[in-house]
Amino acid sequence: MSLYSGASCLVSGLQLILRPELRRFVMFPLLINLLLFIGLIVLCSHYFEIWLNALLPSLPYWLGWLNFILWPIFIALLGMMLFFGFSVVCTLIAAPFNGLLAERTELLLRNSVASTPQPGLLELIPRSLGRELRKLGYLLPRAIGLLVLSFIPGLNLIAAPLWLLLGVWMMAVQYIDYPADNNLYSWDNMLDWLRQRRASSLGFGVAAYGALLLPGLNILLMPAAVCGATALWVKEG
Repeated sequence: MSLYSGASCLVSGLQLILRPELRRFVMFPLLINLLLFIGLIVLCSHYFEIWLNALLPSLPYWLGWLNFILWPIFIALLGMMLFFGFSVVCTLIAAPFNGLLAERTELLLRNSVASTPQPGLLELIPRSLGRELRKLGYLLPRAIGLLVLSFIPGLNLIAAPLWLLLGVWMMAVQYIDYPADNNLYSWDNMLDWLRQRRASSLGFGVAAYGALLLPGLNILLMPAAVCGATALWVKEG
């Protein structure tokens, strides 16, 4: 499948969160995402410039003109790093609710009802937290490596595009894991599913990451991405 096919599933997700059948399952992920952006704005208003100055390399006077090029690069870099930190905390909290939303979305898309009793929220919490910790274990070594790279003069110029690539891939990993877990796919099997559909997975990740840049739309991202990833799962499963 294509990049466009994956990206279009996020649009499907935005449409799905308006469905009355899913409304009550959408509310909590929506609230968590709203709190994420409020916290991010508050933190950035206090510390963003301090951290940005710490990241920027010290240039001799005659190279001062390079700051006009470096500032946007390092603003993007710092923004990605901050978002990663907040996302980890928020997805841990929202994971069981996202699992329920993915389950109900899949049933809706398949026009079916559950053939077996579905786990309740209390049953989902330990399983969902376990999967979120597995994602964290997958992300942390890569994020730490990029963080170290971000503070090495010269090499930190390539850190921003690498953070972007990691962010796009993790968007696919983060949200496809919900329908995969509901269908009892192991972690390794879920990653294999993504790799076999790399183009559409990256297309979905690019669309989800791009939605972060659009005020208003980024507030809806978490529930829309859960529904969109489930739509991708159903389409290409």
